[in-house]
Amino acid sequence: MQNSVGRFIAGRVSTILDNSISPSTLRFYSSHSPPSSSSKLFVAGLSWSVDEKSLKDAFSSFGNVSEVRIMYDKETGRSRGFGFVHFSNENEAMSAKDAMDGKALLGRPLRISFALEKVRGVPVIVPRLPHT
Repeated sequence: MQNSVGRFIAGRVSTILDNSISPSTLRFYSSHSPPSSSSKLFVAGLSWSVDEKSLKDAFSSFGNVSEVRIMYDKETGRSRGFGFVHFSNENEAMSAKDAMDGKALLGRPLRISFALEKVRGVPVIVPRLPHT
């Protein structure tokens, strides 16, 4: 179903833009609930000075943080500005997301969503929760 919806949307967009976009170049977004069994958060907007310890400290008040990973640039070694926080259960992750999304950490507002599994070669449907 996702593939046929994607082709339909890509076809409409392509028609509007004089056939300059192929279906394989589009990413699709949805506003559904978080992925089932998701206790992994994607955290964007990190300051370059944030390290794994400070990120874990910021989220540990919401539950047991089992793993923290910040993504670094291979060439410069500098933070790419995002990372992942793994909780031991979904409720803790949901509480942390609700409380920390939009809050500042070391001077920069965080943007938090539920992390997706790596998918290669297919459109990605990103679940987004409405801001309340």
